[in-house]
Amino acid sequence: MRKQDLIKRLSTYYPMEKLHAFFTFPAMTLYFVYTYAFHEIIFLVYGLLVCIFILIQGQHYWKLKLYSLTNRPFDQKRNIHLFQQAKKINMVLIGCIPVVFILQWYQPGWTFRQNNLFAWSVGMNVFAVLEHINYYHVQLMVDNKADLNYILRNKQLKTASLKKDLVEQKI
Repeated sequence: MRKQDLIKRLSTYYPMEKLHAFFTFPAMTLYFVYTYAFHEIIFLVYGLLVCIFILIQGQHYWKLKLYSLTNRPFDQKRNIHLFQQAKKINMVLIGCIPVVFILQWYQPGWTFRQNNLFAWSVGMNVFAVLEHINYYHVQLMVDNKADLNYILRNKQLKTASLKKDLVEQKI
């Protein structure tokens, strides 16, 4: 993808990621917290909070990528370190998903069929794992023709941009 096309794409993509990180997912979390008793939504809220944490990383990365392409200064070393630490924290949070599920399971009166919250809970926790994979391992999101052509040509998913940047130590 050409530099100008990438700048144009990130100019809309970054604000959309920011909207989801700071509005959509927090609003969903607040909705569930105010609608249901907390003991019914522990697993769901955990998944939402992990998603928010990872989406905040993603929107920050895309902002920095846009800064890099438009020659806006930022502290490379500090931000590379930030993403390295965030990746480690993500792994701990993802590793805690089964523990939080067990905690939810043992809540008095909780059932798998409770207003279909279990499906939402699993969905949010799976989404959090997929977001981590999408940012730190392989690009799972295919939202343009260039990405689709890459997959068809190479018969594999692209390496995540953030992963490449962490290896190169440069955003």
